[in-house]
Amino acid sequence: MSLPEVLLWQRLRLESHGLKFRRQHPILTYILDFYCARARLAIEIDGEAHDRGDRPARDAKRDAAITAHGLTILRIPARDLLTDADTAAEAIVATALPLHPRLRRRSPSPSMLGEDLSRPPLPSGEDSIPVLQE
Repeated sequence: MSLPEVLLWQRLRLESHGLKFRRQHPILTYILDFYCARARLAIEIDGEAHDRGDRPARDAKRDAAITAHGLTILRIPARDLLTDADTAAEAIVATALPLHPRLRRRSPSPSMLGEDLSRPPLPSGEDSIPVLQE
């Protein structure tokens, strides 16, 4: 994998909000840089070579074949990953979540907010926990 792909892979593995990504995933006659099966999202990291020669036409043909297969393609310039890989990973997750209804973000659970679930909730009108007398 190239350096931008390694940077992205590190982030996708850490925090993906329930999404699972595969790297170097085969589809049709192509190899995708990254793929999320549940969201049917293909992620391609484009280095500067993608702007030269016949590459733009080849990429367009490839994208047409992959989207005809029912996948969404997200192309990310490698320079964006080198500049800010965290933002790029967040953009991928934000793109993937709405593509599958079961993946949509839910409200955080009380445990995710750091609330102590071992204590019963305070009765209404009370704003503090009574201190035990010794």
